[in-house]
Amino acid sequence: MTEELIVGLVSVSDRASAGVYKDEGIPALKAWLGAAIAAPAWRDETRLIADEQPLIEATLKELVDRAGCQLVLTTGGTGPAPRDVTPEATLAVADKVMPGFGEQMRQISLKFVPTAILSRQVAVIRKRALIINLPGQPKSIRETLEGLKDAGVHGIFSAVPYCVDLIGGPYIETHESVVKAFRPKSAIRPK
Repeated sequence: MTEELIVGLVSVSDRASAGVYKDEGIPALKAWLGAAIAAPAWRDETRLIADEQPLIEATLKELVDRAGCQLVLTTGGTGPAPRDVTPEATLAVADKVMPGFGEQMRQISLKFVPTAILSRQVAVIRKRALIINLPGQPKSIRETLEGLKDAGVHGIFSAVPYCVDLIGGPYIETHESVVKAFRPKSAIRPK
């Protein structure tokens, strides 16, 4: 029996959480993950919350510590504005920092906009979960997860399955037409 993958999806937005406009982050994440993950079966735990550091911290802790998420993807709240505190909240709940994820997301986004250097996305490990701050726009979410195949630029999700393996989570397989999971030969399980 393959362990189920539980993915926390958190959209951090003052206005969307207040109903001023419709959240686009969580639907974009669900659609992308549905196309990308081949196995195991997965389900999501979604949260739409305001950009308040104590609330973000509590939500991340709840998703990992109580809901059992092995992967948590946040969207929004990573810019330089005073209310953008998602990275601070994420770092506050971290056991380990994974700087390569943020570096790669900025590199991908720089192919499109020079303001990508203003982005402060981070990724961390909390217990047996990988938490990644993604950009807020659906197009940018897809680009950073998937990469730029025509330009030979790997998206960050290429490394997510192996990272989840290393921290004790389920073995994630992907649809290579969307994104190819990379693992060293010694870590690949036979089909």
